[in-house]
Amino acid sequence: MSKELEAYYGLPSVVKFCKKCVISNQRPSSTIEFKNEKGEKKKVINFNKDGVCSACVYHDEKETGIDWEDRDGKLRSLLDQFRSNDGSYDVIVPGSGGKDSAFTAHILKYKYGMNPLTVTWAPHLYTDIGWKNMQEWMHTGGLDNILYTPNGILHKEMTKNAFHNLLHPFQPFIVGQRIIGPAMAKKFGVKLVMYGENQAEYGNSIEENTNPIMDMDFFSSNDVLGMKFGGVSMQEYIDTGKYTKDDFSPYIAPDKQDLIDNGVEVHYLGYYLKWDPQECYYYSVENTGFQANSVRTEGTYSKYSSIDDKIDPFHYLTTLIKFGIGRCTYDAAQEVRNDKITREEASYLVEKYDTEFPSIYFKEFLEYIDTSEDEFWKTIDKHRSPHIWKKVDGVWKLRHTSSNMGTDD
Repeated sequence: MSKELEAYYGLPSVVKFCKKCVISNQRPSSTIEFKNEKGEKKKVINFNKDGVCSACVYHDEKETGIDWEDRDGKLRSLLDQFRSNDGSYDVIVPGSGGKDSAFTAHILKYKYGMNPLTVTWAPHLYTDIGWKNMQEWMHTGGLDNILYTPNGILHKEMTKNAFHNLLHPFQPFIVGQRIIGPAMAKKFGVKLVMYGENQAEYGNSIEENTNPIMDMDFFSSNDVLGMKFGGVSMQEYIDTGKYTKDDFSPYIAPDKQDLIDNGVEVHYLGYYLKWDPQECYYYSVENTGFQANSVRTEGTYSKYSSIDDKIDPFHYLTTLIKFGIGRCTYDAAQEVRNDKITREEASYLVEKYDTEFPSIYFKEFLEYIDTSEDEFWKTIDKHRSPHIWKKVDGVWKLRHTSSNMGTDD
């Protein structure tokens, strides 16, 4: 009898794939990022008794079990509660000017009559197309924006720590991205924050889709010095003598009770409107000047998703290494659910593109995190879970794939 292979990160030791899409049972759910630390055990996507993932189950519910006219009515009632009558901002929309935030902000203003202030937590390194789309969001989409760029020295160090300690270089960015909306709402006296889709669209607990409000634990804290960035607490950074608490001002999560007392609510537009990423793309092209990349994105077949930051490709590389789920898997699984492609087509695309290495911005990424190529690969390889990866003739290969072409399939 063969020995059971070790599974890192608390992942299921037996890899299974959804019967409807191409996602595996290794997909982690969203976490409270500023509590993320080395060795953290992940909650993962749920599969039902028929072997179907919770994202596909929710998609079926979207198609047959939700009255979207009623949800639209609820959205209008919600917006009426917060609508300003004096020209002041009445909703904060965090985003980059990508397809999802472009759709969210534009439709709230021009269909529902709100006065949104868009706020952007700056990417690590803007791509040319990302910066162009950001500008188009304002100048073609007709929206106001605040671009918040944190201390670059500190952010680079945190990103470096996040890569080496957690193999999660996006972690400090996600902390800032989640905090910026509620923080700006409090600053400007706005009580409504609207994000786009709920992460349950992609496999978080399906129960999250019964509640339009984001869990406040994602963006509030009563222990700011204990917040972790790259597995290192704020207090530990301060103790080095290189930084003060003031340097962390953009990252300090608002106090939960303070937000409650100020009446700040954070909602998902995807609860009220039937969410389809490709339709968001078409809408943003038509209404906010959004442009896809001229070439497909490394690691996938698409040209329009997560294209604003040069670090993006390495976020998806790290999910491939830790969970066996690369960028193409995320894209293809979503498009299967939305009836854009078949599961067979998705499996072919995943086999072709998922493990492609993102070489275009590799040198810039290494420079950003002050890491040699040798150090990079040492960190990558030590985070490969034995139950996901196998070395064959000196080359790392996946043990299992959705097309049953892994080394152990």
